[in-house]
Amino acid sequence: MRSDVLPEDIQAVRDLIGASGFFSAEEVEVAAELVEERLRRGSASGYHFLFLEDAGRLLGYACFGPVAGTRGSFDLYWIAVQPDLRRGGIGRHLLSRVEESVQALGGRRLYIETSSRSLYEPTRAFYHRCGYARAALLQDFYASGDHKVIFVKVFPPA
Repeated sequence: MRSDVLPEDIQAVRDLIGASGFFSAEEVEVAAELVEERLRRGSASGYHFLFLEDAGRLLGYACFGPVAGTRGSFDLYWIAVQPDLRRGGIGRHLLSRVEESVQALGGRRLYIETSSRSLYEPTRAFYHRCGYARAALLQDFYASGDHKVIFVKVFPPA
């Protein structure tokens, strides 16, 4: 597991997000752009990353950061695991490490948003299993009939 961002992570993230089967080409590029932004601006970008690798292969990654204008609220922007490795504990391990990092950075809450489409039912179930509660539902956010589901986890005071 590493948190430093390398130039080759741009393509590795693009490939991983693209292989997931969940995201559009535009969303794949957004994920890669966050890596580019971190490389360009460093910690001033506000984006933090965790990369889990084995023998040079990206197994999974997460991107998270503080919510501007708040005290202690963080967003999980991306979490993804190689399709052939899903349901093997990598996602849970990554999310656990994100939570540790958020708390070490003074975070009190971690927010996660996802789609209400049936494709994302396993994703929503994963968040529930990891202790996240549904905090909001924004109707027709992504498209007609595709709502934004927002989850939150509140961390105990340090």
